[in-house]
Amino acid sequence: TAHTLVGAGRMKLSARNVIPGTITAVIRGQTTGNIKVDIGGGTIVTSSITMEATDDLGLKVGDKVSIVIKSSDIMIGK
Repeated sequence: TAHTLVGAGRMKLSARNVIPGTITAVIRGQTTGNIKVDIGGGTIVTSSITMEATDDLGLKVGDKVSIVIKSSDIMIGK
């Protein structure tokens, strides 16, 4: 089944790796920003998105968000 994201708009996605969290930092660059999201258990996930998307979504520290992981490749290094 599709996952529903948090927020007023409620959007369904086909991605299965949807994890709720809370934004802990918004680091603004010229064109790209890094958004740090606490997903619990001491784990922080960082997403790099455009500043346009950051502003359009109105992302700020403390916001409840969902991270969506959808990838055709997963790499492991050792």
